[in-house]
Amino acid sequence: MSQDICVVVPTIREYECLRSYFGNARDHGFDLSRLHVVLVTEDFCETDEMEAMLEDEGVSGEVFDGSRREEWYAEHDVAEYGHVVPAASHAETSFGLLYMWAHDEFDYGFFIDDDTLPHEDQDFFGTHMENIAYEGEIETVSSDEQWVNVLYQNADVHGLYPRGYPYSAMNETVETGTTEIGGGEVVASQGLWTNVPDLDAVRILMDGDLEGQAQTRTSSDDFGDDFVAARGNYLTVCSMNLAFRREVIPAFYQLPMDDNEWAVGRFDDIWSGVFLKRACDVLDKRIYNGAPLCEHNKAPRSTFDDLNNEVPGLELNEHLWRIIDDVGGDADDYADVFEAMADELAEGDWEEYNNGAFFNYVGEHMRDWLDCLSALERTAPVAGNRRL
Repeated sequence: MSQDICVVVPTIREYECLRSYFGNARDHGFDLSRLHVVLVTEDFCETDEMEAMLEDEGVSGEVFDGSRREEWYAEHDVAEYGHVVPAASHAETSFGLLYMWAHDEFDYGFFIDDDTLPHEDQDFFGTHMENIAYEGEIETVSSDEQWVNVLYQNADVHGLYPRGYPYSAMNETVETGTTEIGGGEVVASQGLWTNVPDLDAVRILMDGDLEGQAQTRTSSDDFGDDFVAARGNYLTVCSMNLAFRREVIPAFYQLPMDDNEWAVGRFDDIWSGVFLKRACDVLDKRIYNGAPLCEHNKAPRSTFDDLNNEVPGLELNEHLWRIIDDVGGDADDYADVFEAMADELAEGDWEEYNNGAFFNYVGEHMRDWLDCLSALERTAPVAGNRRL
C-alpha cells in the first residue's frame, strides 16, 4: 500500500519513543509502509540520530530542524508565511500540516507527542483508522454549559478537568444519549491518556504538585465507551494522541503560541480544537473520542513555569468559544468557516480582556494560514516531486 498517513512528532529529546509505536504496529499487524514520519525539532537537537532511528526502523520519514524548515519554505515559495509557525513552540506541529498540504498523497495525519507510549494491548494506528472510518451508533455527550469534559466518565471519583477546559463551564450537568454516525462523518479521532493527566498549571497546583505533573493519575479503568460531543458543545482537543483526515487542515491550524509579545502559550491545540469543533458542527462532521489510549509520561518540570505560560491567555480562553460560537454558519467548507472565525477575531475590539489584542493577532495569523495553504496548492506539483 502506498504511503497515505503522515505522522507528525514535535520533539527535542525523546524521539526514541517512536520505536514503541512502530513495535505496536508490527505486533498488531498494521502496515508500516503506509507511514511517513515528520519529526519537527530544533537546530540544537540530534537530527542525525533521529534520521538514523527512522532508517534503523525501516520507516519512511524526514527530520526538520529550524534551518531545514526555512529551506522548505523557500523551496515551496512560501517563505513570506514562515511566521505562521512559531519558533521553539509545541505549535510547530503546524509545520507538519503544511507539509501534508504540500503532498496530496497523504489522506490522513497523526499527531504524537514524544512523552507518550502506546498501550501494548491496543492497536494504536489501526484503532485510530477504524475510528475515522466509523459508522453506526455511538454515545453522544452534552452539558448545560455547552462543554464536554473528555474525562467525564469517572469525574465523580477523580474530579479532573483537562487543560483548556473553561473554569466558567465547571460543575456542569452532563447528559448522554446516542446518535448515528454516517460514513465519512468522523474527521478526527482523539485518543485519551493514562498516567499523567493533561491538566493546566492551576489545576496541577490544586492537586498539590509542584513538578508540572499531577498527584492524581488516570488508568484504563477511568475510561468507558467511546463518544462524541453533541452538536453545539465544545471539548478540549489535545494533540498528543490524535488522528485526522486531510480535509480538516484549513480549520486545524495550531495557533501561534509562545513566540508573541503577550507571552501567551499552551493553548495552541486547545484553540485549534475549538475552531475545528465549530467547523464540524457547521459541516455535520464529528470528532471521535476514547480509544486508543496512550500512556502520558510527562517529565517533571516547574508547575510555575507552565503557570507563567498559561496566565496571559487564561481570560481569553474563557471567552474564545463564545466569540466564534455563531460564526460561519452558512459556510460550505472548512476554509470558509475558518475564514469567518479569523475575520471575527482580527476585526474585533477585545480591549475589555487582558491581552485582548492577542485575539486580533491570532485572527491575522489565521488569515495568513489560509493564504499559505493556497500558495502551497499553487506549487503542489513541485512540492509533490521533492519529498525524499
